[in-house]
Amino acid sequence: MWTPRGPGRRSVLAGAAGLGGAALLSSCAGAGTSPGGGSDSINVLMVNNPQMIDLQALTEEFFTRPTGITVNYTVLPENDVRDKIAQEFSSQAGTYDVASISNYETPFYSQLGWILPLDQFFDADPEFDQADILPSMSTALTGDDGQVYAEPFYGESSFLMYRADVFEQLGIELSAQPTWQEVADIAERIDRQVPTAPGMRGITLRGQPGWGQVFAPLTTVVNTFGGTWFEEDWTAKVDAPEFVAATNFYVDLVRAHGPLGSAQAGFAECLNAMTQSQAAMWYDATSAAGSLDAADSPVAGRMGYAPAPVEQTESSGWLFAWSWAIQTASAKADLAWQFISWASGKEYEELVGNEVGWASVPSGKRTSTYENSEYRQSAGPFWEPTQQSILAARPDDPGVQPRPAPGIQFVAVPEFANLGTLTSQGVSAAIAGSTTVEEALATGQDLATTQVTERYQS
Repeated sequence: MWTPRGPGRRSVLAGAAGLGGAALLSSCAGAGTSPGGGSDSINVLMVNNPQMIDLQALTEEFFTRPTGITVNYTVLPENDVRDKIAQEFSSQAGTYDVASISNYETPFYSQLGWILPLDQFFDADPEFDQADILPSMSTALTGDDGQVYAEPFYGESSFLMYRADVFEQLGIELSAQPTWQEVADIAERIDRQVPTAPGMRGITLRGQPGWGQVFAPLTTVVNTFGGTWFEEDWTAKVDAPEFVAATNFYVDLVRAHGPLGSAQAGFAECLNAMTQSQAAMWYDATSAAGSLDAADSPVAGRMGYAPAPVEQTESSGWLFAWSWAIQTASAKADLAWQFISWASGKEYEELVGNEVGWASVPSGKRTSTYENSEYRQSAGPFWEPTQQSILAARPDDPGVQPRPAPGIQFVAVPEFANLGTLTSQGVSAAIAGSTTVEEALATGQDLATTQVTERYQS
């Protein structure tokens, strides 16, 4: 549970005001069904990820027919949907009953009163089985009042993915809990010994600008190196020695042992580097394992998975969940909960497994998923490391010092999206060799101070 330290409702609202971009309101064309207004219909605004596309395909037959509730979906790319949800929920227009938000937005959306607490709904719906939701997910989606404000549709953590066949070929043994220095030493050894795969580099890591790109993995490295974006009283620490050391380590590692073009590599590019044998290791989202070990993957059966590397902390994996929340202004909260109960319920995962395939199950949220023998068989070598990574994630205590807001790979305040993105541009430039880490983080310190510290300490 998050107890906010410093900012009041007025400060959070001021920061949230910048989340939406008016130009994005027109970006719905072709994205999905327009909102409807029937008495037995609800409007759902959601991100266009593959798991949501499956959801759309299954809704009519398996939800609408049994319940009589029509679901009108509006589906947008991630950046667009975040802006549109922020605008919709901040105005409390009530156009959309349900939206897909993440554990980044949940703490301040709940504090602002934009979304409803869900305890009353799942308390009256024992078949939903709230106790089956993984504890780290429940914690990440809980407001400062101790109530749950969103239900996860699927979740992920992060871990180290590596080519087990290359490690065996070179006689490399990875620790059960690797450290970042160990990872760097292995990357150097792989580059030096040149395995049979031509063009393979030691490691691939995200370098693309964006708070959800390079700073997703990098902030977890900062945490375990002893750094933090902010101290408990909101004092900015972006240019502190620990933050600088962690960032220099990350930049040096990817510059020395990453594929060409690492400064512009995002999740997709890193995934491609692994599947095309251009890298022997990758630290990133646990959700990537399903692609690496898919039946049609060139590296299927060759992969190994280990916990997120650490330095000063016991664990360092991130935590992320696309989740369902009900707008406070919705006039159809009961119908909205029926949809959430279905879409995040145990029976839905069985449905996806049987209708789409077990590899497509929106996992990472329920204990029962990892007890399912069919899922275990399909998820092969990565289901257990994924579960362990999610359970080990500590969104309220990710580093070595107290934090003013929750979050592992982010700081759960509205201003972080802009702060992280602007600071990341300098880090990507450092990876490209056109600036230094110190210069990039000095800029980040100024931004953090003016955009966050001065507001939240006032």
